[in-house]
Order: sequence, then structure tokens, then C-alpha cells
Amino acid sequence: MSSGSDPDRGAGSDGADPGAPVAGRADGAGGGPRVLCAGHVNWDVTLIVDRLPEPDGEVAIERRHQAGGGSAANVAAVLAGLDADAALFGSVGDDAEGEHAGRELSRAGVRTHLVRADGDTAVKYLVVDADGEVMVFSDEGANEAFAAGDLPPGALAEGTDLLHLTNQPPAVAAALAERAREVGAAVSFAPGRRFADRDFSGTLALADLVFCNRREAAALLEEDEDGATRYGALREDATLVVTHGAAGSEVHARAEGRTYTHDGFDADAVDTTGAGDAFAAGFLAARLDGGGYERALAVANACGALAAAEVGARVELTWERVRSVIAGDGAAQS
Repeated sequence: MSSGSDPDRGAGSDGADPGAPVAGRADGAGGGPRVLCAGHVNWDVTLIVDRLPEPDGEVAIERRHQAGGGSAANVAAVLAGLDADAALFGSVGDDAEGEHAGRELSRAGVRTHLVRADGDTAVKYLVVDADGEVMVFSDEGANEAFAAGDLPPGALAEGTDLLHLTNQPPAVAAALAERAREVGAAVSFAPGRRFADRDFSGTLALADLVFCNRREAAALLEEDEDGATRYGALREDATLVVTHGAAGSEVHARAEGRTYTHDGFDADAVDTTGAGDAFAAGFLAARLDGGGYERALAVANACGALAAAEVGARVELTWERVRSVIAGDGAAQS
């Protein structure tokens, strides 16, 4: 996966006005690698507390924050900040939250292909304690009100470098992965929290790269009654990336028969929501810029640390901020 400019050769955040609307724009964004993200688009309501209450207990809300969320949307926004030509395919409700989510993505430089469905946009309520740990309460809303056939033909065509899939109906993910293969685009997949509850074997068989955390990796390796695992659905040359939170991350490069590790970076964790999405976006951006696995892990962990140091799932990142963390010029902090 190689396209665009190496961040060590001076790729920065200069380019189109980040406040300019770009939804429906026909041209690319800055000539970077062309990436389509597909999956959830949410509206997040975050409540910051000093501690989680005991059963039948009560704690005071110290801060309330509202902004766009959803894994696919988060990854697309970070990729746009790291100079990719990022687009997003998903769905929102026909309501104010859907309008807000779309405008935020446009301001972030993301081209959107959003299905507007009847009903409400998916809202997630997140409670974050003093250590940055998160509890999530989900209102499904309209974040899965789209089918593969809703994607405009030109949105996933020759010239697309990568399709990044996040949690969505398995049949939709597999159909999009097949379309990506047909046009020569690489496929990455981050199945998310519901991995253990859904059969993504069709998508795993088409993915070049799979992201998961420790819990999701355990689900990937869990045997069924016949002794088979989801891991067996992976292509033989697929790469598996496993995150370990503050303890860093690792890459299992199956085609090379090697494992790469990175210990991560110190961060003043405020809210870990979206840190995994920022990690995935950083990893993809580095790989699309021609970086090896060591470089990709360093960039990804820097992005994750920066995201954890800010409230909310959506973080504005630039190569300058990422390089500063990698170089040790400044800790990741809000």
C-alpha cells in the first residue's frame, strides 16, 4: 500500500480550507491517497464524571460534550487531517443531529455519501471517568440504514487506493469488499465491539488488513463447536493489527511470518473514546505513504495517544502533531 508523500519528507496539513464545504465535490482533496470509509455515523453525547457511580449511587456531571462520532466517520476525519482524499459512506437520520454530523465531516475535509433515512440519527451516550475509561450506551438509530447498492458507482472505482470497513451489517461489508477487489483497491477492516455477535467471515476472507483490540482478538481465536475459529477465515497473506491500549500494539504480518511491536507513547488520558479509530487512521495513513510496519505502528500509537488526550471521539490531527509525539518533543496531552 503506497501512495502520496512520506510524512518524514515534509508532508503537512496545508491544503484546502478545512472549513470549506466539500460534500459532493468531484475533485480529490490535496492529491493524497484516495480512501473510502464505510460504516457508522453517530452523534455522541459525552458526560465527564470523576468516577462511575455505585449501584443506586449518584455522581455529578463535571462536563458535557456533544459532537460527531461513529468509527467510520472518525477514521475518515483523521485521514483527511493526514492529507488523504477521504470519503465516507454511511447513513444518518432525517434530523438535526444528522445535519450536524454531515456539516462536521465536511468541515474536516471529508467527502460524504450519506443516506438520509427516516427517523433519528444514531446517538451514543458516553460516560467517561477521571482515568479516561468509557462506558457506552447506544441508541442504534439510522446508522445501518444503508445497503451496498446505495453507494454511488463512482465512489468506489479504479483509482481508489483503499476501502476501510467498520462495524455494519456483514452482508453489506462483504459486498463492498468484493467491489473494492474488483477495482483493485486494498481492503482494511475494523469490526469493533460487536465482532463476537456477527458473522464477518465473508469480509475477513477479502480483507488485506484487520484491526482489533485484545477482546476482539480473543473473539477471532475463539473456537466453535467444530473447533474452527474466525481467524481461519482470514486470507493467508492478511495482516492482523492488535491494539493493547496504553501498552502499545503489535502487527502480525502473516505473509512475512513476522510480528512487529511498539510500546506506545505516554499520554494524559482524558477520554479514550475514538482512540482506536485514530490509531487505525494513523496506521493506514503511514502505510499509504509507503511506511513500513514499524513506522506505521509509531504513527498509529501517536494518533491514539493524541486522541485519548482530548474529550470526544473526533480529533483533529496533522502530521506536525504526530511527528512531535514520535520525536518526543511533547507528550500527548490536551
